[in-house]
Amino acid sequence: MDRFDTAILNVLQEDAQTPFTELGEKVGLSPSACHKRVKEMWRTGVITQEVVLVDERAAGLETSVFVQATLKNQQQATLAAFEEAAARRREIMECYLMAGLSDYLLRILCRDGADYERIHTQILTRLPGVDRVITNFAIRKVIRRTAVPL
Repeated sequence: MDRFDTAILNVLQEDAQTPFTELGEKVGLSPSACHKRVKEMWRTGVITQEVVLVDERAAGLETSVFVQATLKNQQQATLAAFEEAAARRREIMECYLMAGLSDYLLRILCRDGADYERIHTQILTRLPGVDRVITNFAIRKVIRRTAVPL
């Protein structure tokens, strides 16, 4: 990647629908050169998908909950079973394998405390290998970035 690719990605991370003519003007290349570079970034996996960002509050999902999950053991089969099951749950927005006191950190998106209670009892504690979960409720979102800092 060179400075033009970085500039293209910065523009597209703000608005993936930017027309190639406008993209070219913003980064100093022709529209066809931009198209060729974007196509190559798709081919090589630098760009992986286009998405629509939904306002969580407008969708009625006002509560972010961060959950530390500790598994019964760290055997590969246990980790794989947990990860596969977690990936199937749409309420789990993010899941990270951690080093430290817990095995995983998850971000859950839900309507409110009652909705989280349902998720806790019906989903989280039933994920394969779970021994313990520690829950932290976010009071207020301060920063949420979707753009990778290039």
